[in-house]
Amino acid sequence: MTASFQTRASRRAVLAGTAAIAGSAALPVGAQVPSGAGKTPDDAAYWAAVADQYDVVRDVVQLENGNWGMMARPVLDEYRQRVGFVNRLSSYYARRGMIDDIRAVYARLGQALDADPHDLVMTRNATEALKGLIGGYNRLKPGDTVLYADLDYDSMQACMRSLAKRCGARVTTIALPEPATYQRLIDAYAKAFDADPRIRLVLLTHLSHRTGLVIPVREIVAIARRRGIDAIVDAAHSWGQLDFTLPSIDADFVGLNLHKWMGAPLGVGAMYVRRSRLDAIDPDIANEGTATGIQARVHTGTVDFAAQLAVPTALDFQERIGGSAREARLRWLRDRWVAKTCDIDGLDILTPDDPRLHSGMTSFRIRGLTSDADNIRVAKALLDRHRIFTVYRDGVAKGSCVRVTPALHNNADDVDRLAEALADVVPRLRA
Repeated sequence: MTASFQTRASRRAVLAGTAAIAGSAALPVGAQVPSGAGKTPDDAAYWAAVADQYDVVRDVVQLENGNWGMMARPVLDEYRQRVGFVNRLSSYYARRGMIDDIRAVYARLGQALDADPHDLVMTRNATEALKGLIGGYNRLKPGDTVLYADLDYDSMQACMRSLAKRCGARVTTIALPEPATYQRLIDAYAKAFDADPRIRLVLLTHLSHRTGLVIPVREIVAIARRRGIDAIVDAAHSWGQLDFTLPSIDADFVGLNLHKWMGAPLGVGAMYVRRSRLDAIDPDIANEGTATGIQARVHTGTVDFAAQLAVPTALDFQERIGGSAREARLRWLRDRWVAKTCDIDGLDILTPDDPRLHSGMTSFRIRGLTSDADNIRVAKALLDRHRIFTVYRDGVAKGSCVRVTPALHNNADDVDRLAEALADVVPRLRA
């Protein structure tokens, strides 16, 4: 167990239960992941050692890792031990020793994000965090406008519409440029802001779940701020795919996931609100009276405490690899299969080659096949003919697509197999 357990009762319980927990674990405790310092993204031996920390099903090539991230073995082992510990001590621990332990988790989370822990609150996922931010936003007046884009997440689009309806505001949407460039993305938002001086709130998705497009959040937030527009940033997919901390994007309101690219157990996300802007977000309707600070902006009820307690182990694992090394590796996997398929007639890659605008996640479309049914068929062909698992995505203004999402357990052979499969599938489906 980690050193964050504070009380004597906690320590005694841990010592008494260690043998039982270890005996019930199906997997051996994972070795510490090697350091990624100085490693290049094509260092096959190093990344094989990282991949060895994951227990991957081998009957398919898993290239749909965007739903949630697989826990590395050390994180899974830690989570199992935490489940056993919390289950044994139950509310005796929850009402006595757990408060100090959760404080330690927040301290570690703040360190990883370069943020004050008091400006963070854990949620069950980024959706819950963003729902709290959008639903609690209290600066809209009748006649104001909210803005979102086609690549934003469906549930967050719905939240923006609901907020506007409740406040008597209008909704404006834009389609992000395809193909995109860094400047065209900035210009798209600036043009929308200029076209409607009543815009007061914009939703920005740092890295789109639909296509993998990365938008220049920091620049767009700055433009919005100068015009008196607040920005809520959806960082559900960006933290862990991209190497950044909260000060580097300079946003006041951010929703994040820990169970996607940071590899924490399922059911952990986070909300960030810059303290000077806290009054712009109302407390959750279940909180009143003594509830203060950012903690008052979320009211989930009982959560998986073991998952939250395992967060430091997940952060330690990822820190050992290093954010820049992880980002470079994911981008290298993406670039490898994209480079091998660029000459396939009729295949359109939807994220630009500009490294500022993509990480590992990238979608493609077979020219002329733009419906949901078309792209369900493409994903099915990859799975049935080549045992490669991907997923179709809808909601893109120019048509549906298929998303490819490699993770740290994938290797060059996996993405090479994808390239070979596309060379087979694309002409078949276009015929």
